[in-house]
Amino acid sequence: MNYSTIKTFDIANGIGCRTSIFVSGCRNKCEGCFNKETWPFSYGKVFGPDTIDYILETLKPEYIEGLSVLGGEPLEPENQKDVLKLVTSVKDAYPDKGIWLWTGFYWDDLFNELSRASTVYTKDILKKISVLVDGPYNESSKSLGLRFRGSSNQTLIDVPKSLLNGFVVEWKDVPLFDSHEWT
Repeated sequence: MNYSTIKTFDIANGIGCRTSIFVSGCRNKCEGCFNKETWPFSYGKVFGPDTIDYILETLKPEYIEGLSVLGGEPLEPENQKDVLKLVTSVKDAYPDKGIWLWTGFYWDDLFNELSRASTVYTKDILKKISVLVDGPYNESSKSLGLRFRGSSNQTLIDVPKSLLNGFVVEWKDVPLFDSHEWT
């Protein structure tokens, strides 16, 4: 797997101050994508043990809430093995820090064995993350008033509750932001 960048002290991609990694490789190629340079799988730097060590170091401070994994497409089949290594390392080192992951696939795609999103690693990745932002970016559903997503077809999913219940449970923001109109 390759990645384009790692952002430390990121406050745009999830709750609080976070470390974010943008992985390379995406076949979804959403119209209006803000990160087209990450579409080629060969873009950026090679992900490896040193990358994980660096990310773990950036997560050390108490004020860092967790890790955000974006792309490109973290759940392309070629990326899933390394994404699993990353999220497992983070959960092992920091069990109380949240992990958010953005994907252009819908929740149901991740469990459909006919979907390219469903691999031997998918369920194990999901077990490690707190929030999944699912669905492709849809230019016609774009809204600047949405928190942590770009278009209204995307859903913020509380992954532990969804796995426990067997159906999608939407993530609930803090009351101030959950009821606040951002437009």
